[in-house]
Amino acid sequence: MRHTSARGWAVRSAALLAATVLAAPLAGCGSEDSSSTAAPSSAAAEPVRIEDPWVKAADKGMTAAFGTLVNDSETDVTVTSAATAISPVELHQMAMKDGKMVMQVKPGGLLVKARSSHKLEPGGDHLMLMALKGPVAAGEQLSFTLTLADGKTVAFSAVAKPFTGAGEDYVPGHGESPAPSASAKPSATAKP
Repeated sequence: MRHTSARGWAVRSAALLAATVLAAPLAGCGSEDSSSTAAPSSAAAEPVRIEDPWVKAADKGMTAAFGTLVNDSETDVTVTSAATAISPVELHQMAMKDGKMVMQVKPGGLLVKARSSHKLEPGGDHLMLMALKGPVAAGEQLSFTLTLADGKTVAFSAVAKPFTGAGEDYVPGHGESPAPSASAKPSATAKP
């Protein structure tokens, strides 16, 4: 009988040890789950975010940044300006003017509707980097800050990629002055 009770103790000890070993990873998962739960709510606290950001590699002059602006909130968000260290940045759109597709400053900024997204893409709305201070090489990471209508800012990084699509052709001399005047509206024509 003594043998049975020792054996019972060994079985109970082994079961207790197994339960402890199995519970430790589960407790770790529980901690991660609670921080994972916190992460989306803090990400949701951001008024807007950008997915898949990238910049067209360029040797000089001008280039553009693209991606998808995402608004997970219940209210519309407007991006009113953008900034990066390598150049002044303007919010641009492609629009028809006098029968030609032209690039110009987007009046009112970039509106991202509630629970929606807004694409920044070649041939469409984009962040225009004016008067580059130096080349933007493929693989280089550029830091940006978006300013919203309510004064909040959103920072992101974008990788430079070689890109030859959309065929934008800039007006000669456009983008060479360090800061265009407020009355001057930059324009460029798109090649067919």
